Formats: sequence, C-alpha cells, structure tokens
Amino acid sequence: MKHNLFILFYLLCNVFIYAFQAGFWVYILGFVLFSAVVIWGSFDIQLGYFVNSLTHKRTKIKEVALTFDDGPTEFTPKFLDLLKENNIKATFFCIGKQIEKYPETFQRIIAEGHTVGNHTFSHSKNTGFLSASKMMEEIERCDEVILKIGEIKTNLYRPPFGVTNPNIAKAIRKTGKKSIGWNVRSLDTVIIDEKKIYKRITKNIKKGRIILMHDTSGKTYNVLVDLLLFLKQKNYSTFTIDNI
Repeated sequence: MKHNLFILFYLLCNVFIYAFQAGFWVYILGFVLFSAVVIWGSFDIQLGYFVNSLTHKRTKIKEVALTFDDGPTEFTPKFLDLLKENNIKATFFCIGKQIEKYPETFQRIIAEGHTVGNHTFSHSKNTGFLSASKMMEEIERCDEVILKIGEIKTNLYRPPFGVTNPNIAKAIRKTGKKSIGWNVRSLDTVIIDEKKIYKRITKNIKKGRIILMHDTSGKTYNVLVDLLLFLKQKNYSTFTIDNI
C-alpha cells in the first residue's frame, strides 16, 4: 500500500526537520502537503494509493472495455438492446438495492452474456466515512443479492465514486474482491451536454482503456449510440473485465 510508504516518508521528513531545527511553519507546510496527497489518493483510483485497482488492460489489440455503474435502472433495457444489436458485451457494476428493484433486468444482463460486478448494496454517499465492518457489510449484502437473483458469484468490485481509504482497502481484502477502476471517466452524471461527454470519452480512447459510464439516463444512452459508431469506424473491439 503506497499510503504506508508515504507515512514512513513523512515521518522521516519530520525527523530531519527536527534535527535541523527548522521553523514551525515547515511542520505546518509538511502537514498540509501530506494531507493533500492523502486526499488526492482517496479520490483518484488510478493512483492505487490505498488499493491496487485494475485500471487498464495491457494489450496490443485495439480494444476497450465498456463499463456501466449504478444500475440496473429503468434505462438499462435500452442499453442492453443497443449492445445486443451491435453484438457487444459490457461489464455492469450493479448496486444491490437496484438489483432488488429491477430483478428481471439484472437477470437479462447475465443471460445476454455480460459481466457483472459488485458496486455495494446501497452506494452510500457516506462511503468514504464508513468503518471497515460497515463496508464489508455493504459488499457482502450486494453479493447475497447477486447470488439470490442472478445465481452467480463475482469477485469484481468497483468502489462507489472511486473512493478508497484504509477501511475500504481492508473491506476489499477481507471479502476477497478485485478492485476495478478506470482510465476514461465520462463524467456523464455531471456533464449535461451529450457532445461534451462524447468528446471527453473519444479523445482518450487508446488500446486497453477501461471506460466508465452509467446506465442511468437517456443522455448516456445517446452518447453510447455515437460511441459505438466511433469504435466501429476506428476498428476497436471490446473486452469485459473478467477477461483481463
């Protein structure tokens, strides 16, 4: 864990600061920098600061992964129709309570050959503040729903909001999950303009990239329509996360 190494580095720096009798402001500056790195590491899953997450595939082939978070929802069937029409498989990181709300859609995701992953039971806005035991409960409850409704098990897990910290790292380790990140973030839940979302994704397309989207709106569906055309024109194929 990079966090432990950074703590050691920070402590050694403090020893040197003390040894050379630096001013108090140096301690303050060091603490501010330390805090900034920890916060950055918590929110940027690609850094692997607290958890080593899979964020890309090493490949020489022109292929990318389409991943969808926060479903299933009322919009998911349209996404599935589009993917089926184009003979494309994707990876869906599903929320437990959403699976309970749309069980037939979840079963369809599996039946049509897509990969599913755990995205916690409730996708709590307080994810970053939960204890390790609470995070384990969130992951395990989602696993139970996946097994009950989908009759499958998965070791794939994507942290809500991409947030990681020592408690989340412990929960992932204890539940035997494989943390999955991304290196192309669409920000489709934040950006309103479909064209801006499309440009944000396509300008970052490279071999082995993992694209993060959400099957939660008609807006993202429209972006996906254009994205699939783009991938076809550029001769890109797709892979699912379980095939890395």
